[in-house]
Amino acid sequence: MRSLQYFPSVTISFRIQKDVNTLLVPRLSLIRTRNYPLPLRAATSTDEIPPNAVRRKTDSNWRGGFSLGVDLGLSRTGVALSKGYTFRPLTVLKSRGQKLETRLLEIAEEEEVDEFIIGLPRSSDGKETVQSNKVRSVAGRLAVLAAERGWRVYVFDEHGTSSEASDRMIVMGLGKSERQNREDAYAAVILLERYFSTQGLGTEIILPKSLDLQEKIKNSAPKDPDFLPGKLEEYYKF
Repeated sequence: MRSLQYFPSVTISFRIQKDVNTLLVPRLSLIRTRNYPLPLRAATSTDEIPPNAVRRKTDSNWRGGFSLGVDLGLSRTGVALSKGYTFRPLTVLKSRGQKLETRLLEIAEEEEVDEFIIGLPRSSDGKETVQSNKVRSVAGRLAVLAAERGWRVYVFDEHGTSSEASDRMIVMGLGKSERQNREDAYAAVILLERYFSTQGLGTEIILPKSLDLQEKIKNSAPKDPDFLPGKLEEYYKF
């Protein structure tokens, strides 16, 4: 836990001295009191904890921070990775609940990512759906676990990503069986591509309630000094 900063405080008090044949004379004296910790303040928006897409927008030379795209389904979860300006599908997970969240954290550790971009279901008119509540529930639990490691969790509109992923795989010449097995992972790729192409517009951060965990996120440094664009994995190696 980050050590709290303290500042000295001074209290001014009045003491009254009473003497014979004299007026009451107020006299000031300084009494030092104990120190109090500076209160932690809750983070409120992506302005305070910006996602990687926004960091890239504000600094064209910035190369730190890898992103994990997550397409949550009822029984399958697609996972994709963004390193630099390259996006590729990773895998499709069939686990649910705590096992799913644990596996996502393991993948994030393996791939050295510092943020999760989770697709948020919306209808064609932009409104959230019943499935949106389920996604927010998973994102909330994951945000607490991720914050322990200094990682961030965001949700981003995923409307239409599955159909677009299906169309892309047809163009790539993938068969029906392959498309069914990989669609969720490619939907996560589409999610990441949109997220970066729009420079994170509309991204919503999911914060744990703990102020200490929020501080841990704000103080994390998503930088990778060893990042070399020329040594990225082969595109779409899945």
